[in-house]
Amino acid sequence: MSCEKKSKPDYDVILFGAAGYTGKLVAEYLARVARARRSKLRWAIAGRNQGKLEAVRRDLAAIDGSLASLPIVIADSVDQASLDALAASTRVVATTVGPFAKYGRGLAATCARQGTHYCDITGEMPFVRASIDASHAIATQSSAKIVHACGFDAVPSDLGAYLLFDRARALGRNLKWAKGFAVEVKGRFSGGTFNTILGTVDEAVRRKGTRRLLLNPYALNPDPQTSLPKVTDQRTVRFDRDAGGWTAPFLMSVFNTRIVRRTSALLGYGGTANDFRYDEVMSFPPGPKGFAMASAVTAGIAGFFVATAIPVTRNLLARSVLPKPGEGPTKEERDRGSFKFRFVGETSKTSECSDGRASHRLEAVVSIKLDPGYGTTALMLGESALCLAEDGEALPKSAGVLTPAAAMGGCLVTRLRRAGMTLEVV
Repeated sequence: MSCEKKSKPDYDVILFGAAGYTGKLVAEYLARVARARRSKLRWAIAGRNQGKLEAVRRDLAAIDGSLASLPIVIADSVDQASLDALAASTRVVATTVGPFAKYGRGLAATCARQGTHYCDITGEMPFVRASIDASHAIATQSSAKIVHACGFDAVPSDLGAYLLFDRARALGRNLKWAKGFAVEVKGRFSGGTFNTILGTVDEAVRRKGTRRLLLNPYALNPDPQTSLPKVTDQRTVRFDRDAGGWTAPFLMSVFNTRIVRRTSALLGYGGTANDFRYDEVMSFPPGPKGFAMASAVTAGIAGFFVATAIPVTRNLLARSVLPKPGEGPTKEERDRGSFKFRFVGETSKTSECSDGRASHRLEAVVSIKLDPGYGTTALMLGESALCLAEDGEALPKSAGVLTPAAAMGGCLVTRLRRAGMTLEVV
């Protein structure tokens, strides 16, 4: 069942999951931004619990008194009629309701059918692959932008590589390869992030197909079986000259790299042959201290995945160590957080090149002084929703199940810069 969208929907943005921990942060961000920019944004908060949403609205009214009458929309992920009505009443749905494999499929598919733009903060590769297979063609036809991974998974990586591509394109060149280095990540991962990891581990243990998907470096490409440059996820400590020091595996790279490679496939980073490689790791200083730090991180990640695969140690971690979904740091703790990514890449020559150089070396930085898992994720999802709702003709003309860079490109870069993030080619 689907509902016919009004010529002018009631809302520009509906935030689904506003009563959750991250949802509240996104709601507060939208409230502050709309007030500071004197925006005429027509928005609403949504979820399944009227009482909790009313409590969120009272908190928002302390930021902006006019929000005392902010509309509330009741919808449930398992109630298709409510999802139909939700998608029909707005131009954009932004959602924080996960795990997305359990609670997000119906909403994303509904938005695709109805031509409603959609953005979320998922880091679940099987969910994104399922969304591509189920909804890309439908969303392309309906002109909907279904944009996954609009939080710390995987906006910094996606836009960092995009900055290099955009500069290469300005030089009349393709982007031959790029590397992402997580130089600094200071802050707590969310309970939702760990819940996502645990759920993915469970599915990988149960299903051989999920294991194959997770191991496929091009799992999210339009055709994941297409023959492309061979790449493998780093699992050991290595010295990298481009990093200028020792490197270790990055916990989120398994998802982030697949998003960047999908962007490359959609935008053509490597030209018509799409001969483009992307890798992502954590970087540390050279010398014995850097080697020791990289070794400790590598051992810690390996130990974490071994522990989560064993029921006894997994239950112990869940009870006493890992944050629970919905839990999070205080505002003061979020404000003390930060992250910095460094990207390096190299262009390849095309027939349009006229400077005679074989290649150009490029470097970019993406950073902010704010907790990545909560504060920055709320900022990035909020700006993604506003970008889809307000930037109109300035947005790329693409539609379908997209990545942040493919869906919003330079428009999102501009918005995030205005919001306080550093996104620069250096």
